Amino acid sequence: MTRGIASGKALTVNPLKVSQPIGASLAFLGLRDCMPLEHGARGCTSFNKLFFMRHFAEPIPLQTTAMDMVTTVIGADENVVEALHTIAVTNHPQVIGLITTGLTETQGADIPRTIRMFRQLHPEHDAVAVVPVNATDTLGCLETGFALAVEAMVDTLVLARSAAVHRPWQVNILASAMLTPGDVEALKDWVESYGLTAVMLPDLADSMDGHLIPEGFSTLTYGGSPIEHIANMGESVASLVIGPSLAKAADALKSKTGVPDYRFAGLSNLEDCDAFNQVLAKLSGRPVSPKQQRGRDQLLDALVDCNFHFSDTPVAIAADADMLASLTRLLHGLGAKVVAAVVPAQATCLSDLPIDAVTVGDLEDLEDQATAHGAQLLITNSHGTEIAKRLKIPLLRAGFPLYDEVGAHARCRIGYGGIRQTIFDMANLLQSHHQEIQPYRSIYWQGTPREQEVSA
Repeated sequence: MTRGIASGKALTVNPLKVSQPIGASLAFLGLRDCMPLEHGARGCTSFNKLFFMRHFAEPIPLQTTAMDMVTTVIGADENVVEALHTIAVTNHPQVIGLITTGLTETQGADIPRTIRMFRQLHPEHDAVAVVPVNATDTLGCLETGFALAVEAMVDTLVLARSAAVHRPWQVNILASAMLTPGDVEALKDWVESYGLTAVMLPDLADSMDGHLIPEGFSTLTYGGSPIEHIANMGESVASLVIGPSLAKAADALKSKTGVPDYRFAGLSNLEDCDAFNQVLAKLSGRPVSPKQQRGRDQLLDALVDCNFHFSDTPVAIAADADMLASLTRLLHGLGAKVVAAVVPAQATCLSDLPIDAVTVGDLEDLEDQATAHGAQLLITNSHGTEIAKRLKIPLLRAGFPLYDEVGAHARCRIGYGGIRQTIFDMANLLQSHHQEIQPYRSIYWQGTPREQEVSA
């Protein structure tokens, strides 16, 4: 049993946590023709948008209800109705994701009631789906905000169906916040290699992979899962859930549609990839493909080749719970020791990791623990750059935000090939920062005068 330890500090010194509204907005960026609308102050949304633009290096559709001091006190229902109407008239979205923030949650905003008001005042916009998400800044992190948005999408956009399967070639995939657009792209290719069609919720690969569109520019998301595909998720043969943080969304989908599901903690270790292949083979009626077999053989060879780099190597990790758990299991399998593990919020998936404890804290906690245990490799987002410099150890960038490496957000770290590349990346970092160990000389050693001089 892994112990959860609270940092106990009175304040956050070097923040690791990314807020729930950012996570919720990120999920909506994976829907087609969507506009995320954050119900809060203008500055909060501007700050969140800056995070996204630095991470993805793309224009980001994100709007705000622009609350001020007056609306904070007397209420901002009219702001929300006006914002929804303006977006519907100006941008013509299929979906608007209405996300609360810490300000509106503290105020006690009732956004479902406000949406009903909007429907009554503007019936001309009935075709525009509005998905409400309560995501305060004061609780959780990016991962939990993302999960809340996915759960709200299931509740609002998916049609209730009987358990009868209408599309035996179709599978649903709930993809957690730990998956990059590169991961999602690889995941879709993986499913399609078995002759199946994947309905992704959300699909960041189709919207945030940096592609160009014929129109040149759009005020809405460039791609993502169409709402008509999401509506028909109840006709799929099965749902594949990647990431423990989506357990509630998976429960909601199963309850609403009756579609059976298969749940995976991640796809960043050999056992999970093997299990995923077996499920796809079962659903499709096809054997595991030769390409997957070859990828597995290549991964096994990489494990053998790089084993000596990781044996008892102390590693420090800071990330959201799903990613931290996945990376910890990978490193444990490689023979490394995770000597520092820090998350921004507690989660149930952290209770059975192969380490003694996980700290709920910030990057200062990570630095202190990494220093105390002599970590030789650091794994966290780009905010860990200065820590790595101070400790003079390499940094493997993972998580959100990643802003100091071109294309980092599109890197794939799942599947046999993705795991193999991750192992190579970590081994190369350790090798490039290898510190030469001086040979031990016994006090009784007698050598030639020249050897004694060199030794001295």
